[in-house]
Amino acid sequence: MILETVRQICLAWPGVTEDVKWDGDLVLSVCGKMFAVVMLDPPHRTSFKVDDEEWAELVERDGVIPAPYLARAKWIALESADVFDTSELRQRLERSYALVRAKLTKTQQAALDAAAARRTPGRKGRRPPRRPTGG
Repeated sequence: MILETVRQICLAWPGVTEDVKWDGDLVLSVCGKMFAVVMLDPPHRTSFKVDDEEWAELVERDGVIPAPYLARAKWIALESADVFDTSELRQRLERSYALVRAKLTKTQQAALDAAAARRTPGRKGRRPPRRPTGG
């Protein structure tokens, strides 16, 4: 189900929150700025921001349309769950997150970086375990 797939992908990133708005849309945001929307009712139309350069090309693909109300901001909408495979969906959602994150203030971006560093095992500053020497 695309709704759960999108949630699983996006909620793993720093600063992502979800909220139900407009009586039926799950909105995924980073620091209060939305980067993806999934209709809660089938067919679970999914919308997200894309690069300006890719927008026109993507809306020419079968099953991809300009996102209602958000097309001027270069958002697309997937008319069904099978437009992109899971790998491409993950990549495009991650790009949407990055595009919106880049518009945040430097302070907000630094806070997200710090949160990501706390969650990442083996982060810089930690000494790796020593290997035993043979004897």
